[in-house]
Amino acid sequence: MMDFLYDLLQCLVALTAIAVILVLVLAHITATVVDLTRHEKEKSFPTAPDWKELLPSIHDPASKELSVIVPAYNEELRMPSMLEEAMDYLEKRRKRQPSFTYEVLVVDDGSSDRTSEVAFQYTNKFGADKVRVLTLVKNRGKGGAVRMGAMSCRGRLILMADADGATKFADYEKLEVALEAISPKPDNMAITCGSRAHLEQDSVAERSMFRTFLMYGFHFLVWFFCVRGIKDTQCGFKLFTREAALKTFSLLHVERWAFDVELLYIAQCFKIPIGEVAVNWTEIEGSKLVPVLSWLQMGRDLVFIRLRYLTGVWRLDSPRKTD
Repeated sequence: MMDFLYDLLQCLVALTAIAVILVLVLAHITATVVDLTRHEKEKSFPTAPDWKELLPSIHDPASKELSVIVPAYNEELRMPSMLEEAMDYLEKRRKRQPSFTYEVLVVDDGSSDRTSEVAFQYTNKFGADKVRVLTLVKNRGKGGAVRMGAMSCRGRLILMADADGATKFADYEKLEVALEAISPKPDNMAITCGSRAHLEQDSVAERSMFRTFLMYGFHFLVWFFCVRGIKDTQCGFKLFTREAALKTFSLLHVERWAFDVELLYIAQCFKIPIGEVAVNWTEIEGSKLVPVLSWLQMGRDLVFIRLRYLTGVWRLDSPRKTD
């Protein structure tokens, strides 16, 4: 009996070793190089129906107080209410505080609907200095769209905000106050994240047991493999100093749903201070996330993020030019 158990244990150890090796090999062979080159059409933005201007670069000095990056994929229906709320806040803030300058950069992530046309209506209304539309030739994923916007903006501070308007835009001030309160800021780098963690108990009550299990499983994987100390890595409302955005987005590999985790992982590796602030959030119908499949895909990405950095497939010491 003891011999049988010993043989069984050896088999289990061997199978575990083989599984680990296979996962490592898979992490290596699937680690594609992100194409950071821009199509010619992605180097400019329309200022009028028949006129375009070249986009700036994050490597240039800041010329606005705030840049708002709005990634949008097939958002012609949900985006207008978000932009109305954002522009209302930003215009009132500018009147109240004349030194406050801003831009909103909508990044159309290869949409098949009228997302760019709808966004351009706000360019016509407020002017191309305040609202710009960058239309990507092909779909990159939310992370890819946010990066393209961040690398093309003018703000001293850079806010990423989802096109569905799920987060109350005026909560930007909460993130701003928290960011300015961070001290010290090494090389002027700091990040504040909007958080929905305070709403988690209510959401658990509305979810099935299986979806609740997936949610907690995802949180555990985030904590175990990548990011610690942040309760909500996935809220699409984050504020960066220009220097922090340049550092993190220049090294980003993941272009789809798990990109937030890699961004924060990179930030923690460089000891960039990260704050977290509770924000008002409401679920909006029309999410592109497929509940079960997307969580599983993100879980896989989390494991691969850690393994690829651990094994040197991805490196933190080789920033890449992105524009």
